[in-house]
Amino acid sequence: MVTLKAAGLLDIDTGQIVRPGIVHVDGDRIVGIGGAPRGEVVDLGNLILLPGLMDMEVNLLMGGRGETVAFSPVQDDPPLRMLRAVGNARRTLRAGFTTVRNLGLFVKTGGYLLDVALGKAIDAGWIDGPRIIPAGHAITPTGGHLDPTMFAAFAPGVLQLSVEEGIANGVDEVRRAVRYQIKHGAQLIKVCASGGVMSHTGTPGAQHYSDEELRAIVDEAHRRGLRVAAHTHGADAVRHAVEAGIDCIEHGFLIDDETIKLMVERGTWLVPTTFLADGMDVSHAAPELKAKAAEMFPRARESVKAAIDAGVKIAVGTDAPAIPHGKNASELVALVSRGMTPLAVLRAATVNAAELLGVTDRGRLAEGLFADIIGVPGDPTEDITLTQQVRFVMKGGKVYVD
Repeated sequence: MVTLKAAGLLDIDTGQIVRPGIVHVDGDRIVGIGGAPRGEVVDLGNLILLPGLMDMEVNLLMGGRGETVAFSPVQDDPPLRMLRAVGNARRTLRAGFTTVRNLGLFVKTGGYLLDVALGKAIDAGWIDGPRIIPAGHAITPTGGHLDPTMFAAFAPGVLQLSVEEGIANGVDEVRRAVRYQIKHGAQLIKVCASGGVMSHTGTPGAQHYSDEELRAIVDEAHRRGLRVAAHTHGADAVRHAVEAGIDCIEHGFLIDDETIKLMVERGTWLVPTTFLADGMDVSHAAPELKAKAAEMFPRARESVKAAIDAGVKIAVGTDAPAIPHGKNASELVALVSRGMTPLAVLRAATVNAAELLGVTDRGRLAEGLFADIIGVPGDPTEDITLTQQVRFVMKGGKVYVD
């Protein structure tokens, strides 16, 4: 038994800071809140305790020192990519993010789902990192977003990916791709339903999969109890994805009022990754991609403001490494700048994220839940930037930052 003793803790449901902050931990679970200390006491001084934060869009297998966007997909073999991921996972956890969704690879792996393996290694305690909800390979059509041709115009035959690695065309192939990801451990499905800011091929808002293909992907995933997240930008593409039953829209930079209204009606989630519009480094991108970003990012800021005002369900996601791993809390700060209150943003990174995942074992400081607990030097409901100053991290009852 361990008792964490701090200046206060955030009751995420009421929005109140409870003082003092007393949390009792036994094994990997919280066994009590408040009352007299029991067992070993860990005095955390003036910190305020929060539930561990969650990031609903990362790719831990990408990013980090030495990676190049154009050549890493053809130069990095699976062992090297996994070694990259070790550092990225550690940085993410130390930043206070104890759960992430890892949304899709676009590299040659021979069909291996590296994020599934990474999650198993973390769960086994071999390496430090957040709990991972893996998607395996993102499912995309030939030449679509997250086909490696989005980053470089490779010649025919260079970096050809298989259905097992997510390149799928037509109803039969997309069904097979979903089934393969599930067979090998994917816990959700990621689909590319439109182009992207960094896609070389086509406009970023154009719909990439037909309605029939989207419905087939949703059908296969939902029948197996998995949710579907869709990289989607254009208003029409988002609308068609929502109508097909997609559970969560990633980015949604170009959504309009009609699409926002439909998302509210259907209860579709939005992971807006809005800090990309402020902090994504496109300085080394091709001129046409810089122009695309200059056009899209201002619209992205306005679209998320409109979604917030309309009541779209929002969960925090960063699209790291589009912003560096370990800087995930920048998204929380950006969401406040778009009009959300600090408390609403903290909920988007905790209880909302848990609801999106369909889990009830995390997201709050409450008895019976995982002891995923972080500490910051002040009240984040008053100053959201304190989430960028995490001083204490516990995941599953084990301390990683003290």
